[in-house]
Amino acid sequence: MRVLLQRVSGASVGLEGECVAEIERGLLAFVGVFPDDGETQADWLAEKTLGLRIFPDADKPMNRSVQDVGGEILVVSQFTLAGDTSKGKRPGFSTAAPPDQAERLYKYLIARLKAQGGRVQEGRFGAEMQVALVNDGPVTFLLEK
Repeated sequence: MRVLLQRVSGASVGLEGECVAEIERGLLAFVGVFPDDGETQADWLAEKTLGLRIFPDADKPMNRSVQDVGGEILVVSQFTLAGDTSKGKRPGFSTAAPPDQAERLYKYLIARLKAQGGRVQEGRFGAEMQVALVNDGPVTFLLEK
């Protein structure tokens, strides 16, 4: 699994002109799932997402987690993170998990984030969404497990 985390001062997801999810300060998490992924990867990514110290405090620019700062997490499925761009000019997606597996693990990841105290909003799995964000920093990390 891959989670692309962006520290944001605000983010939202729109679908057909309607806002379906919105957060203020926190993390925007784009999620890509591969065929060999399972709950073990999702568990690790949930814990890492909640505990990663990438928010500032008075002493250091990256010393607090999203939970430490009372931030929110907006989770968005993005199968293109599992795309293969190694050959040619058009990405291939045979490296991405089938939709049923990807949706199950996407929802499992969200459930794990919530179970560990995360304040979570989510996009709509498989939908063509419009994502708006203000990247704070900019700060972006790619988590892979």
